[in-house]
Amino acid sequence: MDERVSRVVVVTGGSRGIGRSVALKFAEENATVVLVHYDPDESAANETLSMLDSKGITAESYKVDVSAYGAVEELFHEIMERFGKVDVLVNNAGITRDTLLMRMEEKHWDAVINVNLKSVFNCTHAVIRPMIKQRSGWIVNISSVVGQIGNIGQANYSASKAGIMGFTKTVAREVASRGIRVNAVAPGFIETEMTASLPEKVREKFLEQIPLGRMGKPEEVAEVVYWLCSESSSYLTGQIIHVNGGLYM
Repeated sequence: MDERVSRVVVVTGGSRGIGRSVALKFAEENATVVLVHYDPDESAANETLSMLDSKGITAESYKVDVSAYGAVEELFHEIMERFGKVDVLVNNAGITRDTLLMRMEEKHWDAVINVNLKSVFNCTHAVIRPMIKQRSGWIVNISSVVGQIGNIGQANYSASKAGIMGFTKTVAREVASRGIRVNAVAPGFIETEMTASLPEKVREKFLEQIPLGRMGKPEEVAEVVYWLCSESSSYLTGQIIHVNGGLYM
């Protein structure tokens, strides 16, 4: 199979930030791109769709709560009916509910685990049988450096991202013989709306810990995601690729 011919690519959390950059990167190969988001309104998704349309590709957007198993099943059933296959799944959807553990409410824990980790199970579970049947597929899960090193005030987020690492390695072992590669990318401090809301003192403290001395760009993460879904990385599966400017080595 020539993976550069009309691949169908699904990106969760695809309306903005890293997800948007990933979608735009795949547009360069004339892929069909499906964005999944759960924004309060459609403005960001429509903006991303407009950017994709300008590249002359087929692109669609769905508003779905990826933490809901049934909703995800329906979503991928519709995608399969519409396009007949899913070649690439990028599990990027994520939220934060930061606070110290002693102040963390159950709802803060559950929300982050459900959106960040359960969604990866939901979406991967929905595509794995079709990928096994076609004997090809690429799955990239977006983890985080804090899943490796932890971070004060992010017990829920760190746990969800560490869980993604373990999930990635296990699924990679299960489906490697079927021509499916499963990897994860663990970004560090990236310029997105999520990090833009951090207080300036927190940002400065982070930057002091980064050997390259700057924040990363969403496009730099997207390049690695795309590489993991190309023949250039054909001997990689079950790997966690850290994109963090040296914050963690």
